[in-house]
Amino acid sequence: MLKGIPKNLSPELLKILMEMGHGDEIVIADGNFPAANFAQRLVRADGHGVPELLDSILDLFPLDTFVDKPVALMQVVNQNESKPAIWDEYKKLLEKKCSEPWDIEFMERFSFYERAKNAYAIIATSESALYANIILKKGVIS
Repeated sequence: MLKGIPKNLSPELLKILMEMGHGDEIVIADGNFPAANFAQRLVRADGHGVPELLDSILDLFPLDTFVDKPVALMQVVNQNESKPAIWDEYKKLLEKKCSEPWDIEFMERFSFYERAKNAYAIIATSESALYANIILKKGVIS
């Protein structure tokens, strides 16, 4: 055990976060996302939701300040659908945890999938909310 490390971050996930370099991306995927199909490195986080993992990861993970939008979400497929409530949770976490105000990119579903295939790793969660997938681009510690 270590002090100050959130209990929901496994040793495997901590290792991956440490290995990642500037510009590398990680996907925190909901339970419906085809994570095993797309992942170069798959981290199972069964029993956890995306917001709780995002909260813990943002304590350790610097977002990229060299891009306009270091955070990306999968946009809703049907434009008549309302905005998922979980997105407001993400926005609050980003405002609370990050010193910079971040713009969020909204990506078409299949474009999101293609980008996820190139991510350094994908974290597969048990999140049941729809459109809860999020991509984070790693920055540097200054």
